[in-house]
Amino acid sequence: MAEPQPRTAGDVEEEVVKAKSAEDRKAAAALASMDSSGDGTEAAEVDAAAVSKAMKNLGTAPAAEKKEVKKVKVDTADVALLVSSLIIFLTLCSFSWHIFGSAADKFQRTVSDTYIEPNETQRQRSAAGKMLSSILLITGALVAWRVYKFITGLRYNIARAKSTGLPYYIVPINPVNNVVQALSFIWHPVWKLLVPKKYWEKIVDVCEHNWQYEKKFAPFAKMGENILIATPTSLMLHTANPGVIHEITSRREDFPKPLEYYGILAMFGRNVVTTEGALWRMHRKVTSPSFNEKNSALVFKAAIDQAQGMTDHWLRTQKDGSFKTVEHDTMSLALNIISYAGFGLRLIWPGQSLPADADPKLARYASLDPPEGHTLTFSESIGGLLHHLLPLLLTPKLIMNHAPFRVFKEAKEARDNYDLYMQEFLQQKIQEVRRGDKDIGMDLMGSLVATSYQDKQAGSKAGIQLDDSEIIGNAFIMFLAGHETTANVMHFTMLELANNPAAQRRLQQDVDAILGRDTDPATWNYEEKVGAMQASMLGAVMNETLRVMPPVVEVPKKTSATKEQTITIDGVRHTLPTNTYLGLCVTASHRNPRSWPARPSRITGAPDDLDDWVPERWFRPSLSEEEKQLPDVPETEDFGEYAGPDTSASMFRPVRGSYIPFSEGPRACLGRRLAIVEVITALAVIFQKYSIENAVDDWASNDEVARMDRAQKEALYAKAVRRSRDVIASCEARITLKLHNGRFVPLRLVRRGEERFVDWFDS
Repeated sequence: MAEPQPRTAGDVEEEVVKAKSAEDRKAAAALASMDSSGDGTEAAEVDAAAVSKAMKNLGTAPAAEKKEVKKVKVDTADVALLVSSLIIFLTLCSFSWHIFGSAADKFQRTVSDTYIEPNETQRQRSAAGKMLSSILLITGALVAWRVYKFITGLRYNIARAKSTGLPYYIVPINPVNNVVQALSFIWHPVWKLLVPKKYWEKIVDVCEHNWQYEKKFAPFAKMGENILIATPTSLMLHTANPGVIHEITSRREDFPKPLEYYGILAMFGRNVVTTEGALWRMHRKVTSPSFNEKNSALVFKAAIDQAQGMTDHWLRTQKDGSFKTVEHDTMSLALNIISYAGFGLRLIWPGQSLPADADPKLARYASLDPPEGHTLTFSESIGGLLHHLLPLLLTPKLIMNHAPFRVFKEAKEARDNYDLYMQEFLQQKIQEVRRGDKDIGMDLMGSLVATSYQDKQAGSKAGIQLDDSEIIGNAFIMFLAGHETTANVMHFTMLELANNPAAQRRLQQDVDAILGRDTDPATWNYEEKVGAMQASMLGAVMNETLRVMPPVVEVPKKTSATKEQTITIDGVRHTLPTNTYLGLCVTASHRNPRSWPARPSRITGAPDDLDDWVPERWFRPSLSEEEKQLPDVPETEDFGEYAGPDTSASMFRPVRGSYIPFSEGPRACLGRRLAIVEVITALAVIFQKYSIENAVDDWASNDEVARMDRAQKEALYAKAVRRSRDVIASCEARITLKLHNGRFVPLRLVRRGEERFVDWFDS
């Protein structure tokens, strides 16, 4: 018999895929087809251990050495717990029988006396009473069961926490749950009343809603860079340790996403954010090619055009020299850019008109009035959809469709209009692909449609095929990720530049040096200018905003349901049990003193300025020359997207795992390069000709300001800065970190040379 040939990586992957779900088989087959056709081929090396593991899963692995079966040591405390829980359960059942039964009997008599006719038999009365008693008894039994599950679940997760070798804390309710966090004002007082203070005084901060932003690094300063929490339903590890974060993000398959937390992002279909495994590879492969340097140049041009439109809009509409719509307008700016660069849709500002060469079929999307068949414009539908994401996630469709509440009606209207727009747009793209039309933009939607609808060429293989919901689902993710997150960064950057006039002046000096004070932005060249722009104060202010106000405050990961994982914490290996939730705390890791250069705070007097917005820190020396020279972690697979660093090589290079506004590793944000280009370009356009100041209209009129001396102006502007910082401190992370409940900071746009404050005031 011929000796079997060595197994290759392709052989193993093919057989492993056979054992997976139908979805993964479809995804892997499509990927294999594309790889064999030369589209995005990557070379994979599979070591002997991986091959053996894959063969073992298929039942073909060579015989392994027989391992000694470890005897399970029975913990007497666990036995006592089970017995006591059973006693509690039976006691509660008995209690339910007597107490609830007695209450039910009284209730039955009341019902009988009120509603049952006098001529009905005693038997009917007795049957009704027994039914009510049974209902209450079952309710009591369910309560008893929940108590039992609470006790046993907590005991189980405490044991799992002990097995890690890490310090741990006990919390009675899962604090990661959004509903639990929202109700913390109810259960926190009860918890504090029933439990001695020493057991909750440190951990209570981590159980509050919005703690990642409000508390920042403080909980980790008290409890260490890794906070392990045991609850009755879960085990979770929150970390601000750069080494742990880097290790987790680098090992994609060992630490996948907890997809249950991403359900809201799959409302229109599965996509590159809401999938894992072979299905994720399929989505990543088809979306990645659009995120390259060629299309970054397109974003550069679109950002110039739209930033000019926004400043013109501000000059036309600001009242008494100030405007209060910065957040709304930066949202419109980002939407207009991603719509054109990513989908070929030209959206305009009020008072503008479409260019003569605009496609008439796409004009309906730019209309400032709802087109036929719609009750909202395209921009209004997306804005309303993003604003009402949480109600759409938490509310069943039956209630959403029929409840009389305004918030539900607005959410449903936005969702229905957006869905209809995308269905119409999808059909247009299908027709264009079948006709072989070409588009000058990155045309993400066209690329997605082409994977499934283009006519097969003779002899070509099938390739990846997405269904309509997956195409629309990926489009939704690109609108969300390329719209709200980028808009928030621009919004907060402008607020901070108004609060820090010295930084604003330095930014303008860099813009003048790189791009020229009087040049036409339409003539700026992407290839020639973008590198210098990113290495200047433009890049520094963007980096600092992402550090202090990241769009996402925590990146969720988990260990798999079938295998424990080991991680290294300061040189010591620890084993994390299966199904452990991992929270990579972005805001805390961005403020970890051992990872960031710091000086005493000029604002609060604190020992360090890591809570302050200080863009100049990006020009400070790196913590070590070795760290500065370390390259970014390479992707294990080349999907064709931009793979360069997130910060300029000439600036401060954070330790890996300490700066993760776009996450890190193979599942880092696809559009991070586009976002960087968009933000620094829009800022360059605005501050080439203009300055931004905090509006002081609430305290003084223009005439009163004109009569003030320097000391009076300084005191007045300091008051405006304090208000701005108080408003920024009230931000809340729901889907992304932003202002809520109608809070805003009024600003004033003035031509350079006409400033009232920022030309001399040094914050």
